[in-house]
Amino acid sequence: MQRYFVDTVEKDMDHFIISGENARHISKVMRMTAGEEIIVVHDNVAYVCEIIELDQDVRVKKTGTTIPSPEMPVQVDIACGLPKGDKLELIAQKATELGMHALIPFAAERSIVKWDDKKAKKNQERLQKISQEAAEQSHRTYVPDVVQPISFKQLVQTFSNYDAVYIADEEDAKLANRTTFKQKLQSLNKENTPRILCIFGPEGGISRHESAVFLEAGAQTMSLGPRILRAETAPLYALSAISYEFE
Repeated sequence: MQRYFVDTVEKDMDHFIISGENARHISKVMRMTAGEEIIVVHDNVAYVCEIIELDQDVRVKKTGTTIPSPEMPVQVDIACGLPKGDKLELIAQKATELGMHALIPFAAERSIVKWDDKKAKKNQERLQKISQEAAEQSHRTYVPDVVQPISFKQLVQTFSNYDAVYIADEEDAKLANRTTFKQKLQSLNKENTPRILCIFGPEGGISRHESAVFLEAGAQTMSLGPRILRAETAPLYALSAISYEFE
């Protein structure tokens, strides 16, 4: 059954209006007709709906059936030092499938890529669209928020919003007596929904200066095993480990 995220609900709260690309997809691509059912996600709840009218917009009505949420019992934000090429697109797509709550690109000391204001807005919009499509494909009820790149200092200022902040430091992977990521996750209070920030560097990793500042601000290192992972692989590894521990 096709799934669409919508923002517009009618006053009776039983009908939704689907517009734009989603409406065109329903009528022109899928060639659906009145009476067929789709899943509409509004305000993080998935409803089974019946198509009532198809025109420039599509009007649907709730059938009374909702679908259980597949969201993780933990909010995981992923902060990535700006990498080269299309790696951030891969992270946005796959991390959304794995349960990411938000994607926060930041200008790391070792980031070769630089985004000006015009490029930042355009890239952010593209990444947000990729994330929404991945959320629909993976049957999520929440679309991760992809923010415009922030500075290293701005990232540190967000630490107070989280129950735990972890950094992926490749130097930690070389230690024989490192504390495993599993042990650190098990120490979190699972009664409430923990908020976690995981920070990853670009190609070349997190600099020694960045690591020192992060740790002084309250972050902890997370060991992702003894192998050195690529910039686009490490966030997916971490999300998989968190999912295994919490789900």
